[in-house]
Amino acid sequence: MEIKVTMKVELNKPNGTGVQRIIKAANCSLKGFKYTIKSEAAFRQELLLCLILLPTIYLLSSSFTQSLIMLASLFILLMAKLINSAIEALADKIKTEHDPLIGAAKDIGSATVFISISLIFIIWSLSIYHYLN
Repeated sequence: MEIKVTMKVELNKPNGTGVQRIIKAANCSLKGFKYTIKSEAAFRQELLLCLILLPTIYLLSSSFTQSLIMLASLFILLMAKLINSAIEALADKIKTEHDPLIGAAKDIGSATVFISISLIFIIWSLSIYHYLN
């Protein structure tokens, strides 16, 4: 005996659906970029680093796959920094005085940025080594 259960869930989506939702989500993303660029000096520095390294991918990479890996490492850095900035903004909104858990959350966010910078260092060092040999 087969029992068929169907469930229709109505969700109230304030940003709409379909193309309208995509446009609104893109607008929110642009606002996030603008805010982060305006308020986070570290993000501006890391963005500048990525923009400087971007054209060197063409010079250093010997394959399409290597180019993608090098490019992905730059995007991972920017993603980690955006997430870290979001954690810091939210934490500061919740409580500005010292709190061990909020401090830990900020430190963990910072660790993600450190790992992404380490990844860039490893990938790009190997790419430079491969290019020189």
